[in-house]
Amino acid sequence: MSEPSVAVVILNWNGKSLLEKFLPGVCRSVYPNLQIILGDNASTDGSVAYVHEKYPSIRIIENERNYGFAEGYNQILKHVTADYLVLLNSDVEVPENWIEPVIKAMESDLIIAAAQPKIKWQKDKTQFEYAGAAGGFLDMNGFPFCQGRIFDQIEPDLGQYEKEREIFWASGAAFFVKSHYWKLSGGLDPDLFAHMEEIDLCWRLKNMGLKVIYCPQAEVYHVGGATLDAKNPYKAYLNFRNNLMIMQKNLPLAEAPFAIFIRMSLDFIAWLQFAAKGEFRFSIAVSKAHFEFLKQLRRTASKRTGRQLPFSGHTGVYPGSIVWAFFIQGLKKFTALKSFR
Repeated sequence: MSEPSVAVVILNWNGKSLLEKFLPGVCRSVYPNLQIILGDNASTDGSVAYVHEKYPSIRIIENERNYGFAEGYNQILKHVTADYLVLLNSDVEVPENWIEPVIKAMESDLIIAAAQPKIKWQKDKTQFEYAGAAGGFLDMNGFPFCQGRIFDQIEPDLGQYEKEREIFWASGAAFFVKSHYWKLSGGLDPDLFAHMEEIDLCWRLKNMGLKVIYCPQAEVYHVGGATLDAKNPYKAYLNFRNNLMIMQKNLPLAEAPFAIFIRMSLDFIAWLQFAAKGEFRFSIAVSKAHFEFLKQLRRTASKRTGRQLPFSGHTGVYPGSIVWAFFIQGLKKFTALKSFR
């Protein structure tokens, strides 16, 4: 049998310098049935002309405006045909054989819908990278964290996460998904714009009875923060708002109200901490996030599919508070956490 077809799709917005640095490596990828596609969100920095001139074999699909990450990919992928889609950030360095191990793992089980490779920091390849590390998880209050990264505590890669396993969410930095399940799920939620859209998609896939996995046999190297760095209040706003939205969308109706109340209470503690440190722009970001979440309650509720499985039943859920474990118990590493499903 021939290898499944794979489309690596890089969404770009004014990222010419990143394309100059990382696109050559993507083009050296070794896989027998591969197409590389640049999806452009109406860039004005000459990105499209550069790729057209330097890489004529790369297919370019252009959006008429900047749709953001989520809807940008939705629009581009309408025009892509392949068995597997790989959503790859433009600031990711890849080795030659980074595709086949993940595809092989996903081919082993029909209900594996999405996956990620090991993601390490491009500036120091001994370290995991914040946005994905060795696979994503959620705690019972909806806080995301990773094997290799809890909050801002990032571990070195010492071979401690070399086992392939089911996770809760795969990172959008290098997101593998079966095309069939991408279409069945409806893709990314455009109202999220950017940040946590991949967690929402994985949650919906898991509510459909499907699996998301981490494949350590492949690794990539992510710069991170190339679009919005961690010190940007707008990024904080998106993270706080989007986290509440995906909880409303994906938790069972019997669980959602109480879980969201607890989460908003914890967010208020974060608001107090920002204010106490004089970081008022971040306090405002939290307030704005809650206001926008409440403003869009009805719209978000309309996206509930009626297929919300009990949260505690999902693989990849920590049955406690990661906030308590990290800040009170002092558990700074994923390996210190117990009682995982």
